[in-house]
Amino acid sequence: MIMREAGRITALALQAMREAVAPGVSTKELDEIAAEVLRKHGATAAFLGYPPGSPYPFPATITASINHELVHGIPSEERILQEGDIISLDCGAIYNGYVGDAAFTMGVGTISPEAQRLLEVTEQALRIGIDKARAGNRTSDISRAVQAYVESQGFSVVREYTGHGVGRSMHEEPQVPNWWPAGRPRVRTWNSVRLVPGITFAIEPMVNAGRPETKVLEDHWTVVTRDGSLCAHFEHTVAITPDGPPIILTAL
Repeated sequence: MIMREAGRITALALQAMREAVAPGVSTKELDEIAAEVLRKHGATAAFLGYPPGSPYPFPATITASINHELVHGIPSEERILQEGDIISLDCGAIYNGYVGDAAFTMGVGTISPEAQRLLEVTEQALRIGIDKARAGNRTSDISRAVQAYVESQGFSVVREYTGHGVGRSMHEEPQVPNWWPAGRPRVRTWNSVRLVPGITFAIEPMVNAGRPETKVLEDHWTVVTRDGSLCAHFEHTVAITPDGPPIILTAL
C-alpha cells in the first residue's frame, strides 16, 4: 500500500526529530533532519512550497511550533529550544504521489506539570478520536468524542483548524473538526460524513490550555493562542477498515 509507505516515511522523520530535540537545538536543525530522512527514502516534502501559487508558500519541510504556537511555525536558525519548552513538530511526506501527514508535541528537557498534563490529554484525545474512526460512524462522532474528553479535562479545543482527508493531496475531504456545534446550526462550513472502508484522513486534536481562540502572526503562517496560553497538537493519518479500528498509516 503506497499510502502506508508514505506514512511510514513521515513517521521515520518524526522519530528522527524526536531523538534530536534538546535544549540548544534550533528548529532549522530539526527541519534539516526531517528533510534528510525524506530524501533517503525517496520522498519529497508535502509542506515545502505549499500551497502552489500562493504569494506566501511555506518555506520548509516541517512546521515547528513552540509553547503558545499551535501550528505552522516556520523553522529558523534563530529559534533555539530552551529547557522547559514544549514543541509541536508536524511533517508531511509525498511518496509515489501519495501523502502521509502526522505530528506530535513533546517537552524539551524537564517541563512543568501543567505542560505535561496538556501533552497527555491531547495525545489521549487523539487515541479517542482514532477509536471512533470506524466504518458506520460519522466524522461528527470523532469530533464530539475529542471535544467531550478535552473539555472534561479543563482544556479547550481549537475551532478554526480541523483534521482533513489525505490521499493524493495533503488536504482533501472530509474535514474532521475537533469539536461539533450543539443542536442544528443553520450555517456550517463542514458536514458530518459517514465513514466507509478505504477512506483515509488525518485526525489531529489541537488543544489550548486557555481559551480556544487563535490568531495568525505577520509571517502569514504561524498560528498562536490569542491569550498566550500553552497549546499542543497530535496527528495521525488513518485508513478506515471494514471491521474494527482503523489502520494508523503514520505509525511505525
